[in-house]
Amino acid sequence: MKRTLGPALKILAFKIPLAFALPALAVPALLFAGSMRAADAPVVVTSIKPIHSLVAAIMQGVGEPELIVDGAASPHTYSLKPSNARALQEAKVIFWTGPGLEAFLEKPLQALGSKASIAELDHAPGLVKLPFREGGAFEPHEDGDEHQGASAEGEDHDHAAGTGHDDDHDHGAFDTHLWLDPMNAKAMAAVITTTLVAADPANALTYQANAKALDDKLTALDKEIAATVAPVKDKPFIVFHDAYQYFEHRYGIRVAGSITVSPETIPGAERVSEIHRKVGELGATCVFAEPQFEPRLVNVVIEGTNARSGVLDPEAATLKAGPDLYFTLMRGIAYSMKDCLSSA
Repeated sequence: MKRTLGPALKILAFKIPLAFALPALAVPALLFAGSMRAADAPVVVTSIKPIHSLVAAIMQGVGEPELIVDGAASPHTYSLKPSNARALQEAKVIFWTGPGLEAFLEKPLQALGSKASIAELDHAPGLVKLPFREGGAFEPHEDGDEHQGASAEGEDHDHAAGTGHDDDHDHGAFDTHLWLDPMNAKAMAAVITTTLVAADPANALTYQANAKALDDKLTALDKEIAATVAPVKDKPFIVFHDAYQYFEHRYGIRVAGSITVSPETIPGAERVSEIHRKVGELGATCVFAEPQFEPRLVNVVIEGTNARSGVLDPEAATLKAGPDLYFTLMRGIAYSMKDCLSSA
């Protein structure tokens, strides 16, 4: 015998508002749609935080890239973890700077990244590459060319003229801290966008729109930093290691020397004494440490001098990874320099 709803239940059923009924039906559909979007996002792996930040900005609304060198780790001393190896095996796209900075990735990429599109960003067209400076003290060049920075609008800068770009460099023959010039970040972002569009054409419009927004933000950042450091750019200072050449070149500031040539090598007593003398001879007003390396060396270097100490974080060791990290990193360097040098 077929059962039917009683009159009271029929009335109740028809009085249930449609607005309450639809969400119950829609939730599974929305969850399914969300899982489909997540599944459609390509697995993207990035090497270091500054590169991860640029990739994350371009991927917003599609997915989040994975990061290998996380936390306070440095690419100079990093050892690949099993979780990193799994990520490389699963990746559809891998972004890294190149073996000059991330030598620990060179062999793993050959063994584990064979299925992925691998973009080596130190090959980006239009990238300015500066050769390593000889020695850690690197006396200023007599012709002054080294410190000819650009205006906020980029006039008379090597990016506009195309000079400084050397595709014939061997790996490691140039300074690898390329991202410390926002114009280099623009060049790398262009390659990131092209690579993502080719690997994931379904989301091409999103990548391209995000890339345009990022490019505009980098233009504004460049002008902001130029204005920030302008009052102190003629004051010389010492850094922990020679990582700031691109920032210096872009904004015409005066890095007078570094405590160590390579952050992997702790300098000996003779080297520390040499830099201590340099601080006095060059009238260096600040000596900057880095958060992931030995800060006591800086105290030894400035002891008995009028120089102040500060902290610079060129690889974003203390910053949380994400699309805004690059801008926080660059502003942090500019304002740390301004604060220390203004007070000296």
